[in-house]
Amino acid sequence: MSGAVEAKLAELGLTLPGVVPPLAAYQPAVRTGVYVYTAGQLPMVDGKLPVTGKVGAEVTADEAKDLARICALNALAAVKSVAGDLDRIARVVKVVGFVASATDFTGQPGVLNGASELLAAVLGDKGVHARSAVGVAVLPLDAPVEIELQVELEN
Repeated sequence: MSGAVEAKLAELGLTLPGVVPPLAAYQPAVRTGVYVYTAGQLPMVDGKLPVTGKVGAEVTADEAKDLARICALNALAAVKSVAGDLDRIARVVKVVGFVASATDFTGQPGVLNGASELLAAVLGDKGVHARSAVGVAVLPLDAPVEIELQVELEN
C-alpha cells in the first residue's frame, strides 16, 4: 500500500526501503496504542553499511548527514511495517540520534539535520519534532550514525 507520503518520497527521488532485519533480539518497530517506537536504525543500504567509522575522523560531517537521512528512511520503513500506511502518521514526536564521534567532534546536531530535514520534506508540519543529538564512542557494526523515531498515528 502506498499513499501520499510514499508519493512525496518518489517526488524527492527516494524509495522506501525494505525493513532492515534486526541484528539481535528486538523488533524493528513496536506499536502501542497510537504510538510507534522504532528500534535504532542504522544507515543500512542493501544489507550493508556504505561507510563505517567515527564522524570527524574517518567519516566527514557531510557524509554522516547523508547517512542520517538513510537512517530516517529505514525508520520510516520500520514505522510502515507496524502502521500499515505512512499516511497514518499524525506527527513525528521525537527523533533520537546517536553519532559515533571522534573525541573532538561537536557537530552532532548538524549531522542529525539529515534525518530531521528529510522528515520535514516528506511529512511537512507532521515531520517537525523534538530531538536529541548524542555523541557516542561507538555504534553497532562501527556505524557512524543511528536514529530512532517516536511517531504518533491518527486513529
